[in-house]
Amino acid sequence: MLNNLLLELFYNFIPKTECQHDKVSPMSDGEYCPDCGRYIVNEWYITRCKCCGVRLQSVKKGESIIPAEKFCHNCGGSDYYLEKLSKIDFVNINYAVLIKRAMEDGTFVRTTQCWQDEENEGSPVLKLLPFFEKKHNI
Repeated sequence: MLNNLLLELFYNFIPKTECQHDKVSPMSDGEYCPDCGRYIVNEWYITRCKCCGVRLQSVKKGESIIPAEKFCHNCGGSDYYLEKLSKIDFVNINYAVLIKRAMEDGTFVRTTQCWQDEENEGSPVLKLLPFFEKKHNI
């Protein structure tokens, strides 16, 4: 475990040329980074043992997520799988790893709905204008 911790510290102190999006809140689903201006989506992952399904503490090693220990503390298995969480909660916060993904331009579309006033028998009626949403691929 100490080796994995040292590796994680080593990877964190390597000079990086890209923005790390440190000012993006980990509690938001996604927001714009004030440093680089890109839209950042927060994704939470936990590792689970393939044999017994128990949660394992995880570390980020480069671009991959691996368990902090080589073997499961419950059954001794070495196989694991990643589970993506839709939201982080206080139960999983000690096991989860945060990945901040920068969305490319054109992968999402924002739409706005507007109200339009129409005259109908002397009184204004509010009508919702239709909007079209383009599905995005992540």
